[in-house]
Amino acid sequence: MIGTPLLKNADKIMLLGSGELGKEVTIEAQRLGIEVIAVDRYQNAPAMQVAHKSYVIDMLDGNAIRAIVEREKPELIVPEIEAIHTPTLLELEKEGYTIIPTAKATRLTMDREGIRRVAAEKLGLKTAKYAFADTIEELAEAVKYVGLPAVIKPIMSSSGKGQSIIRTMAEIEEAWKYAQSTKRGMGTRVIVEEFIEFDTEITLLTVRAVNGTFFCEPIGHLQIKGDYNESWQPAGISEIAKKRAQEIAKKITDELGGLGIFGVELFIKGDDVIFSEVSPRPHDTGMVTMITQDMSEFELHVRAILGFNINPPKLLYSAGASKVILSDVKGWSPGFTGVEEAMAMENVKVRLFGKPNTKPGRRMGVVLAAGNSIEEARKLANEAALKIKVVV
Repeated sequence: MIGTPLLKNADKIMLLGSGELGKEVTIEAQRLGIEVIAVDRYQNAPAMQVAHKSYVIDMLDGNAIRAIVEREKPELIVPEIEAIHTPTLLELEKEGYTIIPTAKATRLTMDREGIRRVAAEKLGLKTAKYAFADTIEELAEAVKYVGLPAVIKPIMSSSGKGQSIIRTMAEIEEAWKYAQSTKRGMGTRVIVEEFIEFDTEITLLTVRAVNGTFFCEPIGHLQIKGDYNESWQPAGISEIAKKRAQEIAKKITDELGGLGIFGVELFIKGDDVIFSEVSPRPHDTGMVTMITQDMSEFELHVRAILGFNINPPKLLYSAGASKVILSDVKGWSPGFTGVEEAMAMENVKVRLFGKPNTKPGRRMGVVLAAGNSIEEARKLANEAALKIKVVV
């Protein structure tokens, strides 16, 4: 039975992190009569604008998280970002609260060291060569071990923040400073990875539901400066690579456990598949599913965490693509020009996130497009996105 929002029999979901992905989760949950409480570090975050209630706290303050949880007593606590005080989630889970997918999964995937060691050392999944460093001196040694070029990332971060590629030893100091200034967690530790010469990088959205594990069609994506810029579905990889990707995704998600959607990131080189990362929540590259699938990643996530059966997701078009709308200005109360022109294009949809302020490089919206081929869909999404400008 599902109750009624804001009344004594309400079923409550608490989002920890209330960005654009959380906004879509909120909308899907409300369609099923769920009360949603949105929590984030700043006021008027996207999900807060559609949630029933909202709170602004320091997400790394365990006491603040506990106070709100004990006040609202949600049935489900749904982390939407990595930078959360995970020890408090572990405590709350022991006390009987349900963390999605599990507190263990949230803790491990916030920490790139933890998830990499589980994937490579416990599960034996193929990964890039890697090492860890706590100081700039250790970073230099790690780069020598891994080899050049190398990818350097804070172990606690998300959405590519703090990630850089270095091709010479002279770039180490700059990469170290960038990782430290943009990380989304405590500590100085970084991971150094071998640079993989891959054909494409994919996200395999994997849904763990009460009636089994299901996979969306692989999503290809393009990152710029380590951050999602464009994605398309299907990814256009071989059937052999797709099957191997599904095997890897099932192993890592079975290890993490719980219910919900996971974004498993993988490198594809021919038929070879290499594990990169996993997020235990809807993935930014998966926004393309809002146009490509019969059920978006957000609807799948909500259905799964509420304990409903899942049917294998189906593609509605031959191909679809998404392209982010990035800001090149800084200020409050941003506006958008060119939306009318973009939406006048056939098979194009626009999603504006409603973020209250903007800065150069901030993701402010996404354009979705459908086509008869990957190339057609990507071209259409890019053309539509170029029409939209952020202004202050």
